[in-house]
Amino acid sequence: MLGMCRGRRKFFIASFAILFIPALTWLYLSAGNFQVKSLPLSPLESQTATLSGGGLRERLALEMRVREVEEENRALRRELAQPPRAAPRHGRHGNQSRTYSTEEGTGDSEGQRAASNNSECVPHPPVDKCETIHVAIVCAGYNASRDVVTLVKSVLFHRRNPLHFHFITDSIAQRILASLFDTWMVPAVRVDFYDADELKSEVSWIPNKHYSGIYGLMKLVLTKTLPSSLQRVIVLDTDITFATDIAELWAVFHKFKGQQVLGLVENQSDWYLGNLWKNHRPWPALGRGFNTGVILLLLDRLRKLKWEQMWRLTAERELMSMLSTSLADQDIFNAVIKQNPFLVYQLPCFWNVQLSDHTRSEKCYKDVSDLKVIHWNSPKKLRVKNKHVEFFRNLYLTFLEYDGNLLRRELFGCPSEADHNSENLQKTLSELDEDDPCYEFRRERFTVHRTHLYFLHYEYEPADDHTDVTLVAQLSMDRLQMLEAICKHWEGPISLALYLSDAEAQQFLRYAQGSEVLMSRSNVGYHIVYKEGQFYPVNLLRNVAMKQVNTPYMFLSDIDFLPMYGLYEYLRKSVVQLDMVNTKKALVVPAFETLRYRLSYPKSKAELLSQLDMGTLFTFRYHVWTKGHAPTNFAKWRTATTPYRVQWEADFEPYVMVRRDSPEYDRRFVGFGWNKVAHIMELDAQEYEFVVLPNAYMIHMPHAPSFDITKFRSNKQYRVCLKTLKEEFQQNMSRRYGFAALKYMTAENNS
Repeated sequence: MLGMCRGRRKFFIASFAILFIPALTWLYLSAGNFQVKSLPLSPLESQTATLSGGGLRERLALEMRVREVEEENRALRRELAQPPRAAPRHGRHGNQSRTYSTEEGTGDSEGQRAASNNSECVPHPPVDKCETIHVAIVCAGYNASRDVVTLVKSVLFHRRNPLHFHFITDSIAQRILASLFDTWMVPAVRVDFYDADELKSEVSWIPNKHYSGIYGLMKLVLTKTLPSSLQRVIVLDTDITFATDIAELWAVFHKFKGQQVLGLVENQSDWYLGNLWKNHRPWPALGRGFNTGVILLLLDRLRKLKWEQMWRLTAERELMSMLSTSLADQDIFNAVIKQNPFLVYQLPCFWNVQLSDHTRSEKCYKDVSDLKVIHWNSPKKLRVKNKHVEFFRNLYLTFLEYDGNLLRRELFGCPSEADHNSENLQKTLSELDEDDPCYEFRRERFTVHRTHLYFLHYEYEPADDHTDVTLVAQLSMDRLQMLEAICKHWEGPISLALYLSDAEAQQFLRYAQGSEVLMSRSNVGYHIVYKEGQFYPVNLLRNVAMKQVNTPYMFLSDIDFLPMYGLYEYLRKSVVQLDMVNTKKALVVPAFETLRYRLSYPKSKAELLSQLDMGTLFTFRYHVWTKGHAPTNFAKWRTATTPYRVQWEADFEPYVMVRRDSPEYDRRFVGFGWNKVAHIMELDAQEYEFVVLPNAYMIHMPHAPSFDITKFRSNKQYRVCLKTLKEEFQQNMSRRYGFAALKYMTAENNS
């Protein structure tokens, strides 16, 4: 305070001298012109005036005095241009509280604040329209991979610039996010991945109590991880939501001065003040400390400052007394800043509005337009206590349920890197005839559906005996109620593809998290294929589920079938019994159906035959589509005690267990009709043997007709297009398999 007063007094004296003395000089000069006798300026001048007896001598003396005054003014200006000496600071133990200006991070003296205010008047160059903005995110595991999508959506929604995402991930997150971005196909977005497992040795020596675990320390090594050519990057936590264009934050880099290399927002809780509870002892920090949910990093300068050595030495020293970190990398960042406050540029707090309990976040905004970035940095996430939490929650849910397909917007006027997948897709679509009555069917075959693999936690290692089997199925929202029943009937691994909108995906998430049955199973992989187009892409869904199978064998089922109790173990025994390793076989599980919503599920084959005789059960689709399962030979199955082989026939579509490397389903068939028939035909063309299992069965449960079967029955053009696609498929089979495939066309003509 004393230094501030002295500075103001010096400023006032200098201003007075600069303004008053030139005015006084002008008066003296004027007096000479009007021949008004002036007072002598000095005894010497008085003597000279009397000796000369003229006004000339007085004017010469006055001009000398003016030059002296001007020299004094120049000296004063030079002194003002230099920052005043800082008042001596007294060392104190614990965290020091400093006053920061709104925009600057380290200015704690009046002179620095004045310089800062002057710099604000200098126009900073805006972010170029086509300048790429770099964003780094540490993401590990299934849950974080799901959460980060909302952050990405919020950034894409507001952005006007090309984006380059740098994801530091474990193998799980990389698999999920790589597939997501490949199928999302957002223009002017590039994604790179860096293996977090390779970085573990860099930070594993630091004990960390934070729920983020070892991955919560990865931001410390970004200077070493990211490309050496990358000069600056915005680092974000996965629980961030943007409410503005990220280019506004990128533009803040232009305000960094001197040795400022870190852009951070002050921590809005009292954590680093050490007064939250008795004996609370946080890591050292400058005042309230800084939150690392949003960081601006000048990577090139950090490398020159030997950042790696700086944070390591600080962490080693503090761990001798603190023993472990409580807030992961944030503790170490703050300890470094405490020692080197010149490194930090304090961002306005609206760039990281922290919604944890008992924060000062409400002081960061007065209106909705003030909000820039929302940070759900409490373990409670959306259940956090905040005066305006309902508004923040609704903003978050808007992006959570926002249709990601709408974010595939072109950035016009900006050259983008060649995306060969996108170019090939556009070329293929352009070759289709839009006047073709079956154009929409043909187009669906090439539609790229955004896909999020492993939407929920998955953990399963196949059995060591190489007999393990995964149940494969697909479903939409109207079949969700079947999941619990299937999990009760099948204890083995399951791979499911769900066709949902973004909003429905969140409904499914809430349903699954509220189900004890589903939450007790970690061996069920849920893969979301997001809705696009007017058809149900049934075979694409099956292929997505098949590709995620990690067992040697897979049982290709449908969601509305309940397998018999114990089918999982029975199929594994059949693998050995029928030498599936060395032969190409498709094991047929006979299919039945009931018209009763409440069924006493048969516990054995004998009980099933009894219900079949009583009319409680029927062979599947015997009254509407007999040909589909007739080759199974149910009459023989009734008395069979050993597996028996059956021949392929036209329209045969059994449910089978096959090896994982079996052919995929043909994507041209969408909605209802011929989707399984074509696959079984392909298996037969590849010389698979169809073997019926004598003690296996599955039962179809009743449900309302699907929308696609309704379209098939009511729309003549739908049926015409399906027939056209079927004929084209048979022609393709003939070209691929030659003479052996002629039987498929012959059988079709005879049926």
